[in-house]
Amino acid sequence: MASIHGLAFFTNYISVNRNPNRLIPQIHGSFTVNSCNRVSITNKNPIYGVGRLREIRFYKAVELDTVVTSDDEDEMSEGFFEAIEELERMTREPSDVLEEMNSRLSARELQLVLVYFSQEGRDSWCALEVFEWLKKENKVDEETMELMVSLMCGWVKKLIEGKHETEDVIDLLVDMECVGLKPNFSMFEKVISLYWDMGEKEKGVLFVKEVLRRGIGYEDGEKQGRKGGPTGYLAWKMMEDGNYTDAIKLVINIKESGLKPEVYSYLIAMTAVVKELNEFGKALRKLKTFTKAGLSSDFDTQDTQLIQNYQTTLLEDGVRLSNWVIEEGGPSFHGVVYERLLAMYICAGRGPEAEGQLWKMKLVGKEPDSNLYDIVLAICASQKEINSISRLLTRMEVTSLLNKKKTLTWLLRGYIKGSHYENAAEVVNKMLDLGVYPEFLDRAAVLQGLRKRINQKGILESYFKVCKGLSDAGLTGPCLIYMYIKKYKLWVIKML
Repeated sequence: MASIHGLAFFTNYISVNRNPNRLIPQIHGSFTVNSCNRVSITNKNPIYGVGRLREIRFYKAVELDTVVTSDDEDEMSEGFFEAIEELERMTREPSDVLEEMNSRLSARELQLVLVYFSQEGRDSWCALEVFEWLKKENKVDEETMELMVSLMCGWVKKLIEGKHETEDVIDLLVDMECVGLKPNFSMFEKVISLYWDMGEKEKGVLFVKEVLRRGIGYEDGEKQGRKGGPTGYLAWKMMEDGNYTDAIKLVINIKESGLKPEVYSYLIAMTAVVKELNEFGKALRKLKTFTKAGLSSDFDTQDTQLIQNYQTTLLEDGVRLSNWVIEEGGPSFHGVVYERLLAMYICAGRGPEAEGQLWKMKLVGKEPDSNLYDIVLAICASQKEINSISRLLTRMEVTSLLNKKKTLTWLLRGYIKGSHYENAAEVVNKMLDLGVYPEFLDRAAVLQGLRKRINQKGILESYFKVCKGLSDAGLTGPCLIYMYIKKYKLWVIKML
């Protein structure tokens, strides 16, 4: 694609509108936009004659690579210079001038007319009119389209770098649509990125809202697409900076303000919910580590309530977003929605809810990874959700011995995490019966947990059974236990 350097930027002036049916806004003040506007650059240079045009060789100051070559200088016809001079006079519509000289101008010369009027100090309105005429005459090939897109991108960049109002940028995009150059996702991406890189984040938000309000750059069919939309891209930029809650609020606020963001933006916001829950979980685990080390006080009732409320609010936002995806996106989005909901519930440690999303994914033909079943199983085990555990274990019966060990290890660790040591002991015995052995740290944790609760009902029997099973499997030596009776209670005083 041709590279354009140093071309076409807006000044703080406007030229006189040469079409009485069009209203040209003041670029240096606030304004409203009506239908097809033309934001123009003041023609600060005198109207040159043909000889003067040859002398300044304007096209040599423009690096166009594939558009202008060194050979073009000697190939410019008299008609080309006459067309420039006539257009500069501003006495007739550009379309009339071009129509009259159509047969005398080559395709390359028509491209250079665009370049000429896109330069600083020239009339950008005329460049748009020239392109519009080319489009109507079916003279816009791929190269000319790329050239015009480059020129428009340069104008947009200069507006943003010049700290013009967001309305000015929007009006330029409206002008693009008026001449048949519909702004696409890459154009929105460029504008948002420029605002973001310059630290003008609020203007980026205003830009996205105004694009949605005016419906710029969208065909009816495109609104249902999974990719390519300003809201989703802006939310993604926020996520890249780690501002997950801002990304969530952006999409929800835009939707609830009556605008219609693209479906893909809801999925981006759901991803932000997952990431925020994940980061929140990491912070909680780190805080609990500090608490155990005596570096922080333990959570009180109020702290616990605040934690639960924050997680609940995030989950509610995620569910709301998922409903919008399903309503507006249709059945083709169900699988990816359930997948994100599953990730949300896993991060929040909600076992039964996560299990429900597994079966929903399966029903719509999106088979979850086997690791996801095991992770949800561990969460349910930590919460001792017996019914969920029973359902999730049914799939284990048809798997290999290696996969059985993996699933039972997740189940065992879930019980250990929830301090359900009697249930953990049953899992250890089941693994031993199958001929698969628990990891050393896992079985040590089970024995230690049982030992601390040896005076509770039923624990002693579970402890003896695990010890015997481990000894029979050769995983530990015989245990010699010294005991004494005190008030009819059995106490362990030493184990070897």
